[in-house]
Amino acid sequence: HLVESGGGLVQPGGSLTLSCSASGSDFGLYHLGWFRQRPGMQREQVALLLYDDPINTRESVKGRFTISRDNRKNMANLQIKDLKPEDTAVYFCSASRIRIDGIVEWRFWGQGTQVSVSA
Repeated sequence: HLVESGGGLVQPGGSLTLSCSASGSDFGLYHLGWFRQRPGMQREQVALLLYDDPINTRESVKGRFTISRDNRKNMANLQIKDLKPEDTAVYFCSASRIRIDGIVEWRFWGQGTQVSVSA
């Protein structure tokens, strides 16, 4: 069970930290991902933090988005700085322990948190 929080209305250039709280055990063994769905667009991957691989961040947001995790607290965060209007989206976190041929099958999803960037 995943619950996102931290979204809101932010002015361009502002910052936010989104949090994802997970219930259950063995959180440290899960692959974690942040995704977003912008208005009228398909959901897209933003950043991945696989439990046994380096961080993978979408090229278009590198330098502005930072994914992290705290396994003791069963939490994952997505820090976003220098927000742009095109970052407006519903942001989702996801978790899974299943990876086949290097591709994660995302099994658990939160309900999403809305981030709106506008002056």
